[in-house]
Amino acid sequence: MIMVSPLAGRRAAPTLPAMGAPSPLQSFADAHNALAMALHYLRSPAANVPGARRKAAQALAALRRLDSAELEGGAA
Repeated sequence: MIMVSPLAGRRAAPTLPAMGAPSPLQSFADAHNALAMALHYLRSPAANVPGARRKAAQALAALRRLDSAELEGGAA
């Protein structure tokens, strides 16, 4: 009998190439999508509060990236 670990088929998530900071548009889209998923988790019948909390934290990180990109870009 061959024993296979349940983790044997899993692979690490692909990483993006290091190309610098994402564009402000991408950061905005990331924040929007993360907040939409947080709402989805909270509105489901079995509210997934930990998942919503993680998505809200991801949205906050994307908004901070957006803010830092704006400051670095010298936007008026």
